[in-house]
Amino acid sequence: MTAAAERPVLDRSRVSAVVGLLVLFEITSGFIQGGVAPLLPDLGAEMNISDADLNWVISVQLLAAAVSVPAFGRLGDLYGHRRMLRIALACVAVGSLLVVIAPNLTILLAGRALLGPLAALLPLEIALVRDRLPTELARRAIARLVGALALGTLLGAVLTAGLHEIIGNARLTLLVPAVLAVLCVPVSFVAVPESETLATGRLDVPGVLLLSVSMVALLSGVSLISTSVAVGAGVLAAGVLGLAGWIVLELRTEEPLVDLRALADRTVAPFFFCSFVFGIVYFGSQAPDATFLAADRDATGYGFGFTALQISLVALPAAIGAVVGSSLTAVIAGRFGYRPTLVTAFLTIAATFLAMALLHDEVWQLLLFKVPVGLAAGVALGAMPTVIAETAEPSRTGITTALYNNVKTLGGAVAGAVVAAILAALVQAGGETPAESAYVTVWLTCGGLCVAAALAARFARRSEAV
Repeated sequence: MTAAAERPVLDRSRVSAVVGLLVLFEITSGFIQGGVAPLLPDLGAEMNISDADLNWVISVQLLAAAVSVPAFGRLGDLYGHRRMLRIALACVAVGSLLVVIAPNLTILLAGRALLGPLAALLPLEIALVRDRLPTELARRAIARLVGALALGTLLGAVLTAGLHEIIGNARLTLLVPAVLAVLCVPVSFVAVPESETLATGRLDVPGVLLLSVSMVALLSGVSLISTSVAVGAGVLAAGVLGLAGWIVLELRTEEPLVDLRALADRTVAPFFFCSFVFGIVYFGSQAPDATFLAADRDATGYGFGFTALQISLVALPAAIGAVVGSSLTAVIAGRFGYRPTLVTAFLTIAATFLAMALLHDEVWQLLLFKVPVGLAAGVALGAMPTVIAETAEPSRTGITTALYNNVKTLGGAVAGAVVAAILAALVQAGGETPAESAYVTVWLTCGGLCVAAALAARFARRSEAV
């Protein structure tokens, strides 16, 4: 039996209530994350912010997440995951309100920075349910939490756009998720229990600072390459050196932030590679899919000339599939095992990208592929944090799942630079418009990476919990 199964746990009715509250937090988190991107053009117009500066509205939250996630995860392991969950929710509430009332770009970016702990909510919740629930109930709870995050992101993108059509003001529209964030703070004091298994020792402050600075440099470098290769490469190199220094520091520290020797084992490392690949594929395919659908076929030879609304409707089946797939992860993996489920999910995603590379001349072909890729992506999203959490020592679940989130985010940042490079390199003769072969290359690259992730998961050494 696992340590969680040996301890007294909450009765089933209270388990449902507590998981329901955590689900509310994740829906709110997804709503906030999914609702900003559609409003960026109007937000920039209202606040007189240039397109270049608008990029920082998204980037600053990713950078803040890179800093806060490992710190919140480890502090949760040491002092209680519920305590850090409440602090994270308070930061998000204040940040959401600042975004609404911001009179200028500086205050707006400060508010977005305070939204960084959004990325820490899921790792803290996973650590909490794994500590207080037996394995099977914890797995189901994790699947519900991931499904709630996917659902919230879907609702945020769709409902925020609809509300903006009615309200007509971007910042007033963002008041809706801000109110939800504020309400989550008192709700977190209602019934959520504190974790019982706490780590001993202290916070590895040098490790937190060096990892945070290195992650910020890596993400910034990837972002800057598209505007200045020299500057971006320099910042990226600094990030790589910082990460190498962090590895040396952690190996020499008596109580490290991350036990790298344990993570390097074949029971863990392949699943972090899967997370990195998922970040590349999930985030890297969104922008090229949108530009491909928006392209004018008469001018480029491909595309459908879709509007933003039409593009979102094409993406809707995949988003719904992701919600359904993540919600069913525990049921599917409970029957076939988490590792085989993860392998199958990545192979399915790979197959859909291969099919898109071959068949993309008709809208119905793309819609046909969206359902299986959404389902598989949802299952992978639900399986990866569960697998990674179960490979960690119970007292280090918070930092381990936090590191998973950071690796996935880093994959997404790398995807932006890689996709931009492909689309810039393969252009039509006599212009800068990407050739159709550029999109095919992106899809084939994503498919190949998913095959590599499936192989990594297949040959990982891991024992399934009973």
